[in-house]
Amino acid sequence: MRNVTIIGSGPAGLTAAIYAARANLSPLLIEGLQAGGQLTTTTEVENYPGFHHAIMGPELMKEMRAQAERFGTEFLAGEVTAVDLKHSPLSLTVNGEERIETRTLIIASGASAIQLGVLGESRLMGHGVSTCATCDGYFFRGKELVVVGGGDSAMEEATFLTKFATRVFVVHRRDKLRASKIMQDRALKNEKVTFIWNSVVEEILGKEVVTGVRLRNLQTDQTSDLSCAGMFVAIGHNPNTSLFAGQTEMDAKGYILTKNVPGVFAAGDVQDSRYRQAVTAAGSGCMAAMDAERYLEALGAH
Repeated sequence: MRNVTIIGSGPAGLTAAIYAARANLSPLLIEGLQAGGQLTTTTEVENYPGFHHAIMGPELMKEMRAQAERFGTEFLAGEVTAVDLKHSPLSLTVNGEERIETRTLIIASGASAIQLGVLGESRLMGHGVSTCATCDGYFFRGKELVVVGGGDSAMEEATFLTKFATRVFVVHRRDKLRASKIMQDRALKNEKVTFIWNSVVEEILGKEVVTGVRLRNLQTDQTSDLSCAGMFVAIGHNPNTSLFAGQTEMDAKGYILTKNVPGVFAAGDVQDSRYRQAVTAAGSGCMAAMDAERYLEALGAH
């Protein structure tokens, strides 16, 4: 029987582990499919407090993990495939086999990139279509690329890709960006970035690898083909909460509404559709761990 089990190994899950471990709760952290979370696919992190020089996303997560491990967090590589939150103790199944019982559960399973759902996208994923500039940008040296989106993620991806690409076309369905001003300015001032406004990608072209995209202008309804060697999708994320459907209350978009199941707490992007920052995820991980500790104290289990 575990006191605290944590699902997810991003900033929220690892911070929860640090606090739970320092409270002598011997937490078990199940890492999930993407150990380290979304920050492992991020380049320089400039807005996390404590680093006046930017730190690389993977390095930040490595440091957080080491800190959690130092205080006695136990790590389990694997994916939670089933949960039962309606009975006490709470129970989880990992990789379809191992069953774990726990008094409290902290859900910090993060979010996943949304795809366009257009012709050619799934077929060419990994063959020129990507959701991670950090992972794949290096492979497109000297090429022309397309980034789809208008938020901070799209601006970060576009700016990063100019390190390798000769030109980056940003396709956005509106005539103004949703990104923060600093991210907008960075992209707009970059000579290698060209914006294509009021347009959407209708199809990704290419047989074995991406050779271009078919665009449709939303104002004129005209289509045109744009040659490129790759397309990066940066249009947002969906919370990784399908596993908990029917077991805990969620909003219309699938984000978990916390504190409605005894012993179950949520932290990070699974419950935050607004801020979605590493520092707010870490803060919510701290709060979830402290709430779990108080819950266990009330039970007399700690």
